[in-house]
Amino acid sequence: MDFWSFLLELVILLTAALILGAIFERLKQSALLGYLLAGTILGPGALNLVHSEDAVHLVAELGVALLLFTIGLEFSFQRLRALGKAALIGGAIQMILTIIAVTMAGLAIGWDAQTAITAGALIAPSSTACVLRVLIEEGELEGLHGRLSLGILLFQDLSVIPLVVLISILGGEAQVGEMFASLGKATLAFGALVAVLLAASLYVLPRLLTVAALTRNRELPVLLAVSICLAATWGAHALGVSPALGAFVAGLMLAGSPFATQLRADVSTVRVLFVTLFFVSVGMLADLPWIAENWGRLLLFLPVMILLKGVIIWGGLRLLQPSNTNALAAAICLAQGGEFGFVLGLMAIEEGAIDQDTLNLILSAALASMFLTPPLVRAAPRLAGRAVAGLRGAGFIRHREPERARLSGEHPRGHVILVGFGPSGQCVHQNLVERGVGTVVLEMNPSTVEHARIRGIDAHLGDATHPEVLEHHGLATAVAVVIALPSPATVLQVIASVRNVSPGTPIIARVRQHRSAADIQHAGALVVDEEEEVGKVLTQRAFELFNVQSAERNSTLLEKI
Repeated sequence: MDFWSFLLELVILLTAALILGAIFERLKQSALLGYLLAGTILGPGALNLVHSEDAVHLVAELGVALLLFTIGLEFSFQRLRALGKAALIGGAIQMILTIIAVTMAGLAIGWDAQTAITAGALIAPSSTACVLRVLIEEGELEGLHGRLSLGILLFQDLSVIPLVVLISILGGEAQVGEMFASLGKATLAFGALVAVLLAASLYVLPRLLTVAALTRNRELPVLLAVSICLAATWGAHALGVSPALGAFVAGLMLAGSPFATQLRADVSTVRVLFVTLFFVSVGMLADLPWIAENWGRLLLFLPVMILLKGVIIWGGLRLLQPSNTNALAAAICLAQGGEFGFVLGLMAIEEGAIDQDTLNLILSAALASMFLTPPLVRAAPRLAGRAVAGLRGAGFIRHREPERARLSGEHPRGHVILVGFGPSGQCVHQNLVERGVGTVVLEMNPSTVEHARIRGIDAHLGDATHPEVLEHHGLATAVAVVIALPSPATVLQVIASVRNVSPGTPIIARVRQHRSAADIQHAGALVVDEEEEVGKVLTQRAFELFNVQSAERNSTLLEKI
């Protein structure tokens, strides 16, 4: 198929995703469901209007990599270490116990050992793209259950290498010793990739990001970041590791730079395009004729799969001492099948490790569970709270747990977002700090941000006209936004972004020229008119001078008398 035919199919896919996504949003459901349904309808299992499946899957894989890259920008190596126990122990418990449980259940219903173990390997991973996308939309990635979910998802991505080895062994086409040697080489190679990226983040990037050309031009840091992301993605793929994991490490590398917030906002548009294609491509894998013939088996298998994974994740996390509510909320988020299950399934059928009918059952259940993921993730804290309260009332749980309030993952309340850190912005910041008000500074000049950080100020390089930048810095919990920018057009754009994200947040805006005051005030901000304020000060000084001169004249007259 030539490029133009592929382009036409992309247009068809994106148009269908747009229409169905808008319909689901109108119905107060996640647009992700519309994207999945678009792929299902247009794919080979239904209308068969799209034939470039391989090309679409490649673009989709890049979308997942960009998603993990932007999530990496949210974190840092220090914050990742804080996930260590959940990521390593919790993830290992979940993967191992899921494979064992599915294997035992498969043997009990008559599957042979090879099919049962392979089924466990396909069911164990959860959907990184689905879960993280919804957690970000809901602002729950910083909540305890969100962090637990992220830790387990990252471990699952790391587990793709041993799962590939396991399926190859089950297929019987390779020697066990050779497979484990390949596993060791891939692990060492990925460790080397991480070491190279870490060294670059510590010694190379700080120097690159202070180059004058990069600090003057906003486009160049974005190009640098995308180049690093794609290079890490390719490197991970070449080493036989999950490409998305390589992109995540690249994001971590850039997370400590002052450009992180703005990079995340600038890359978000491209990420949305590719991630949308990912969900469409997953929907294309649905085999509707098979589902129509086997819907009874699917309806029985789907809840069993979700409950089995959920119980295992809940129990595994409880061993690590999170509260019952947080552990159960994370389990609800991760109970679905995942995209890597589809990749491993295609490999398993090629290796002869599983038959087509069983594969169709597992992949159809995984796809159906991904349709259920957005509403489940959104409702996870509420469902978990109700379930734990019910279990406590029934006597299964005895102790109350104070961690319930930590589920929301809210930013610290009571801070002011200060946009612009010129002379007027610095004056505002100084007065707020003297009064004990927490302040987050957003500024577009890299050197200003660097100097502010040296002084211990919580300053970030970010364009406040981007809603993503405002959301990241806790606009939802801010007591006010102060805009100290000179350009009226930019001030209006910032006000529009604030109102889009948090309509009720008070805004105070600086206005340099009186003729712009009415427009900015109409946009929803309390205006500080510089010309008017200057006029007031001049008048006050004039009266003070007049009073002084009058007093002096009166004093002179008295002396003469």
